Amino acid sequence: MGPRVGVPPRPALSCAPAAEALVTTKPSPLGSFPRTRLRRNRRTPWLRALVAEHRLAPSDLIAPLFVIEGKNATEDIASMPGVQRLSLDRTVQAAAEAVRLSIPAVALFPRIDDKLKGDDGTEALNDNNLVCRAVRAIKASQPGLGVICDVALDPYTRHGHDGLLRDGVILNDETIGMLCKQAVVQAQAGCDIIAPSDMMDGRVGAVRDALDRAGFTDVAILSYAAKYASAFYGPFRDAVGSKALLTGDKKTYQMDPANSDEAIREVALDVAEGADMVMVKPGLPYLDIVRRVKETFAVPTFAYQVSGEYAMIVAAAERGWIERERAILESLMAFKRSGADAVLTYFAFEAARLLGRNS
Repeated sequence: MGPRVGVPPRPALSCAPAAEALVTTKPSPLGSFPRTRLRRNRRTPWLRALVAEHRLAPSDLIAPLFVIEGKNATEDIASMPGVQRLSLDRTVQAAAEAVRLSIPAVALFPRIDDKLKGDDGTEALNDNNLVCRAVRAIKASQPGLGVICDVALDPYTRHGHDGLLRDGVILNDETIGMLCKQAVVQAQAGCDIIAPSDMMDGRVGAVRDALDRAGFTDVAILSYAAKYASAFYGPFRDAVGSKALLTGDKKTYQMDPANSDEAIREVALDVAEGADMVMVKPGLPYLDIVRRVKETFAVPTFAYQVSGEYAMIVAAAERGWIERERAILESLMAFKRSGADAVLTYFAFEAARLLGRNS
């Protein structure tokens, strides 16, 4: 007897369970438990090393050095335990230690004698000032070590600001003229990288033109492109002697911590003006900016682990609240993970030793 017209045939009976019943979760291109167990790759130190996504090495570090007059002299900085101001001969010794530890560069910051400070910071233009003598001494002793020089007027002024001050206003264009002269003086001394940290509009292009006109086409510019008006700079200002002198704040030229799109505009302008690399400062509170800059521009991107960040880790470690060595390396790895190509840090020497010990 054939099938009835208009009645669909019954499906064939099967003892096999439905395929849907065998799949408890939707397949994922990244795998799923229990077949995928991410802890397998964390079982041993050698396996963790093999699958590590980011590496931290002494070659990622820049060591800041605070320089003072004198011979065989050091000065402790109370708000930065473990960091000292160094006389020129001690600065040269520190540069040699940087080379020994495979740290590729140092950044110089002077503590200028108060007698040499003025309203316009003209000591910055003296080709025999403390910074220029330090550059020459380091280059004579360690010619293969990179030397980075800060370009700004705050160590040289009586008011502690980065630019020329008139009637409570920081003069942008007039300051740029001073910065250009300062940069050329430092290049003549042998500086490898000029680092304008002043945050004046247009200063990168002007400094680039000044260096080129003076014949220093190979001297690079590290622009502090995204420098925020931060609460984390206090110990640094102690170190260079500008904290007690500072009148007012720097919010009219340093960036508002609330802004991130503005940082992208700042970096875009500086890259267009000739910056070879850019700096985000401070560091850890602004890792989102580091990431955005690196992803947007794909230029060498540095981060500054500033004095307040250093002081927080040291203070917490001194009280036994955190493990100092682990905190140092974890904080530095955070910079690498966010996209930073190099980190300027007061832990540079200690971190390099730790990395050498752990390698």
